[in-house]
Amino acid sequence: MEREKDPLLVVRRGQVFSVNITLSRAFNVDKDAVSFIFTVHDAEKPNYGQGTLIAVPLLAKGAESGTAWNAVLESSNENVITVKITPAADAIVGQWKMDVDTKLKNDGAVSYSHKEPIYILFNPWCRQDQVFLEDSELLQEYVLADSGLIWRGSYNRLRPCVWKFAQFEKDVLDCSLYLVSHVGKLTHAGRSDPVKTSRVLSAAVNSPDDNGVLMGNWSDDFDGGTPPTKWVGSMKILQKFFKDKKPVKYGQCWVFSGVLTTICRALGIPCRSVTNYASAHDTQNSLTVDYFVDEDGEVMEELNSDSIWNFHVWNEVWMERPDVVPGGEYGGWQVIDATPQEESDDMYRCGPASVNAVKRGEVLRPYDNAFVFSEVNADKVFWRYYGPTQPLKLLRKDMLGIGQFISTKAVGKWEREDITKNYKYPEKSEEERAAMLKALRQSENLFSRYYLNEDFNDIQFDFELRDDIVIGSPFSVVVILKNRSRNKDHTVTVTLRVDTVLYTGRHKDAVKKDKEERLVKAGAVEEIRLDVSYDEYYKRLVDQCAFNIACLATVHDTNYEYFAQDDFRVRKPDIKIKIDGEAQQGQEFSATATLKNPLPSALKKAQFIIEGPGLTSQLKIKLPQNIPPGGEATATFKMTPKFSGRSTIAAKFVSKELEDVDGFLNFMIEPKKEVVNGTGNAA
Repeated sequence: MEREKDPLLVVRRGQVFSVNITLSRAFNVDKDAVSFIFTVHDAEKPNYGQGTLIAVPLLAKGAESGTAWNAVLESSNENVITVKITPAADAIVGQWKMDVDTKLKNDGAVSYSHKEPIYILFNPWCRQDQVFLEDSELLQEYVLADSGLIWRGSYNRLRPCVWKFAQFEKDVLDCSLYLVSHVGKLTHAGRSDPVKTSRVLSAAVNSPDDNGVLMGNWSDDFDGGTPPTKWVGSMKILQKFFKDKKPVKYGQCWVFSGVLTTICRALGIPCRSVTNYASAHDTQNSLTVDYFVDEDGEVMEELNSDSIWNFHVWNEVWMERPDVVPGGEYGGWQVIDATPQEESDDMYRCGPASVNAVKRGEVLRPYDNAFVFSEVNADKVFWRYYGPTQPLKLLRKDMLGIGQFISTKAVGKWEREDITKNYKYPEKSEEERAAMLKALRQSENLFSRYYLNEDFNDIQFDFELRDDIVIGSPFSVVVILKNRSRNKDHTVTVTLRVDTVLYTGRHKDAVKKDKEERLVKAGAVEEIRLDVSYDEYYKRLVDQCAFNIACLATVHDTNYEYFAQDDFRVRKPDIKIKIDGEAQQGQEFSATATLKNPLPSALKKAQFIIEGPGLTSQLKIKLPQNIPPGGEATATFKMTPKFSGRSTIAAKFVSKELEDVDGFLNFMIEPKKEVVNGTGNAA
């Protein structure tokens, strides 16, 4: 463990560890008896029945038993014996005390208490452990990798962001165990069960009902805390929480997920962060997300309780699920979600929900499968609202828009793996329709359908967005109207609007709106466009640069209404990181981070935030000068890596005018070189 003083022993259950014991005289295998007494560190009254007290007699080689605790005499040399101890594969996870009891011939009994605790974790390398994972590459990625990528953005602009999980850093393991025992208040017996542990952790990482790790904040006022977009990793959050024992301000979904990945990996549960684009938040358990639109094409927030988040990030943990169906059918990846959205059994938590069960539409399986099914599979329905006493008119039903590009970091590569097929069958396939009907039949809230728009197809609408716009540049929204009639002209009124939108799908401010009437002659094509300049949008930009673009068109004389909307993001610039020379274990090296200012105005109060190998805390580098338009912000920094192998430098850039910009560099640290006869050799 990363500790200032003596490191402590950390082992995984079902894993052998060796103990050398020095006795007052030579050990006599025929006459001397040795037992090891293990007790759970925080058990007030340890006892055998709850598994908090275990007595393990010292056995000869070959006498050990299967999955239970074992202590085997490996060797005896004068008055030193070497003992190999194996904790049971279903042992309680946490800190244990170890006592050694000896019965000596002619001398009575002597007892020794080991003063430091021993940590026992889940063991995905052990076939008998419920979290067993077969593949060594998967274990490297989902248990041992201490940095990764979390996807943000929107379905038409997927944006990977680096996250330093830092599960092996100072205080992280102690904090993880504290969350299970003190915040989650999980019973000792429950701490041996990864299902109960992961469910408790999904509540302990948020703060509404138990003062857990992070306080959520989806406004644009982050006074008294850190804006979610400024976090680079979990270490600082968990260290601060462990020190103060009160929620750290502030988190949003990817921060909750990054921290939960850290905790699960620290405890030995394979875990990954997963992003779902166009993610439904279905508050009524109806499997539909309903929007109400007024005559201006504006979504009426006051009538909407459901929402669709541009993206939502949750976690998957790997384990068997004997509590659902014994036999492995629902084992494997399970969804847990620490973002406080809806209560589950009177607490803000979610999961574990079997991904296999979600795909099959098994919405009644534990835990919270219906909520996860809706997130990836709900129907999106737009209604035209005419007033409280008037019937609703169904403008549009989108059965394909929700649950797109479900993403996680690929194993062993710094790129995206698409795992949508794990959650649902291909859209429009028979299996997908069957799963949806199965889910609807099990749902208690079947949504009543109103009449559809009457059929009319003279005018074809094509809604276009000019994409790949870097922040600071203007952009355009275009609707193309094509009259397919050979002999009839049509007059069309088109309303185009651009609103800023939070990533949770909530509309914030109107940026620009334009209403235009146009005669479309028979066989003709017309284009209506709305140009938006940087000056028009920059003051209204919310933290993640997302817009909602909407078009409401009415064809006169037919009462036909066309509605379309889409999400759009302006792209942030990239931070480029370059290492000077070769990075070597134990040797200081220099690196430089640069960023080009894309805005037509200067960047003020700029700083880089850096995390990387050998840095025990974040490096904050304030830039002395303003960065002019088109100018480069540059920061040089030094670090000394402790370990060789693959590593990552993560950088954030923040300024008054531009923030939430990040970059990363994945690179190799060469092993320390030993000097032999004046020549260097790799150790």
